[in-house]
Amino acid sequence: MPPRMAGQPHGFKKYGLAWLVSVVGFAAVCLLAASGLPADQLAEHPHIGLTVHPAIAYPTRLPHDAVAALIGSLADGSAHLSFDEDTGYLRSVLAALDLRVESQMLVMSKTGIQGLHTGPSNPRAMYFNDAVTVGYIRGAPLLEFAVQDPEQGIAFYTLDQKAQPQPTIERRHGCLTCHQGFSTLHVPGLVVRSVFVAPDGLPIGVFGTYDPDDRSLFRQRWGGWYVTGTHGAMRHMGNAIVDNVAERDRAISERTLNRTALDGAFEPRGYLSMHSDIVALMVFHHQVHMTNLLTRVGWEFRAAAYDHHLDATTGPLRDAVSELVDTLLFVGEEPLTAPIKGTSGFAELFAAQGPKDSRGRSLHQLDLQHRLLRYPCSYLIYSAAFAALPNEARQAIYGRMWEILSGHESLPRYAALAASDRRAVAEILRDTLHDLPDAFRDSEHIQ
Repeated sequence: MPPRMAGQPHGFKKYGLAWLVSVVGFAAVCLLAASGLPADQLAEHPHIGLTVHPAIAYPTRLPHDAVAALIGSLADGSAHLSFDEDTGYLRSVLAALDLRVESQMLVMSKTGIQGLHTGPSNPRAMYFNDAVTVGYIRGAPLLEFAVQDPEQGIAFYTLDQKAQPQPTIERRHGCLTCHQGFSTLHVPGLVVRSVFVAPDGLPIGVFGTYDPDDRSLFRQRWGGWYVTGTHGAMRHMGNAIVDNVAERDRAISERTLNRTALDGAFEPRGYLSMHSDIVALMVFHHQVHMTNLLTRVGWEFRAAAYDHHLDATTGPLRDAVSELVDTLLFVGEEPLTAPIKGTSGFAELFAAQGPKDSRGRSLHQLDLQHRLLRYPCSYLIYSAAFAALPNEARQAIYGRMWEILSGHESLPRYAALAASDRRAVAEILRDTLHDLPDAFRDSEHIQ
């Protein structure tokens, strides 16, 4: 399905506020298959007051994320950050948070809390793993952090980029002004945008703003980002700068497509790499939407349990689970029509991660010929955020996954999931997740 324009809902069916009460179990959860609704319900249904709900308490509950742990280590002297004149604390922070330079992505649009410092000649570098994103801008006063708390969603922090005897990382609640809304499913989350930009990096919103994910048309991705890598005849908005609004489409050309180097785009001093790897961008865009879904579904289940309205077999919780599972299994993913190849080595590092099943298969293995992953199931099923979901949520998710993987789900949107892929995913999960229901042991009978 094409990506939504920012601020434009899909207009799908809306539900009332009443939640039926029941106890969720694996057999009952299979009733989720009765839902024929398309994805993206959660963006259209803000849950008013959820941020301050007693079961959530986002503003006041102590965080338990990787950056909070680093703050604690700095305070007790077990960790130290080093400052250098070119990049400030960047190298030291990346090492402390286990972030690789190969994951670097470069944003040239004037966006974010330090947008005035960014532009095509001074892009914002972003580095990520499955829980932490760090943003760095040459010459800007702050190093930025967005990190997934397993229960609370994305928390935001900054670090002053000046030499200090005791570097202090501070929590920033003000970031929710932009990082909690339609694009984040109304929870504290990550935002990625694709928009044409002017020569100074200012977004040109009149041409459309997209929130890209796996389902997005390739040609609508990465506006306002540098992109290095090859992608055949497929076109994207990356590297494009519109210097004449009357001839917008001429901004995308052979000069911007299949670009393997950024020589001459900006002065390299003060940057750790001159790559903005296309594979890293594809992985990150999947991860952003998946991360926001995990937060929203976790919040919904916790609030429902607290309010004694926990029922995953019907209504909002059922539809939230269905939306999350569709994203986990890449339902509706936009097919690739040409091979993708990155430039930084990110693909090789990413593919080497993650648990392997008895046949050596992993959910981190990439395809990059026809789709992103070799086996269509998100690696974030191993994340701390997934593990921290309430047990009722995980069991509901597993139940819905089995309905689809077993072949019992007949809705047209699942027809693209081949039986061989469904069987492989079920077998990999059976070998690598400890709390799967017994039904997953019956993978040889997948239809």
